[in-house]
Amino acid sequence: MMPGMNPRQMQKAMQRMGIQQQEVDNAEQVIIKCADKQIVIDNPSVSKVNMMGQETWQILGEAREESLDTTPEINEEDIETVVEQAGCSVEEAKKALEENNGDIAATIMQLNQ
Repeated sequence: MMPGMNPRQMQKAMQRMGIQQQEVDNAEQVIIKCADKQIVIDNPSVSKVNMMGQETWQILGEAREESLDTTPEINEEDIETVVEQAGCSVEEAKKALEENNGDIAATIMQLNQ
């Protein structure tokens, strides 16, 4: 907000410039997902701003980052299947499954080459 300008004057000035602002009521959470983490804002104040046809969002609040676990869950049954089908050791099967993001078929094909 501009100093010395009350909210009503600010609203009128924004309208003259073609800026429309709309509050989003009852927003509970905003999540921004990235490849390796997500940014979470709980109880945010959210506004949609339209300026000359360009829509933007303004989010105010306290953010926290959460890392995303990108390691696939590899269970013993998957490891046993790979060991049987590819004729390799448990360690080799485990490592190959991790490299193939838990994809059993791709792992067996890789180890059988």
